Amino acid sequence: MLLLSACDALRPVVRLIKFGVIPIIQAAIIVVLFVMVIIDLGKAVMAGKEDEIKTAQKMAIKRIVYAALVFFVPVIINIVFSNIVPTAGDGTANSESSSAISCYFGEKK
Repeated sequence: MLLLSACDALRPVVRLIKFGVIPIIQAAIIVVLFVMVIIDLGKAVMAGKEDEIKTAQKMAIKRIVYAALVFFVPVIINIVFSNIVPTAGDGTANSESSSAISCYFGEKK
């Protein structure tokens, strides 16, 4: 009987999320951001009121900042995970945690 480690069993799910779901969400964020900003600024320009244009510009800047934050969360998580050295309480490497991180990054022990 072939015994699979937890990493081997979860590898397809991790790859699907890491290389399938996350890039799709990132692309959707960009598309939705452009559409919403164009609609808001278009409405404000068509109204022709200066205060509505300024309000729409402020909203566009807020949306761009929020979209950038959401877009870069996976990048930040990858940077943090790649720099973590899991240790047990006595300072030695924790094999469970290090294998989970290596599973996330696709490394084989």
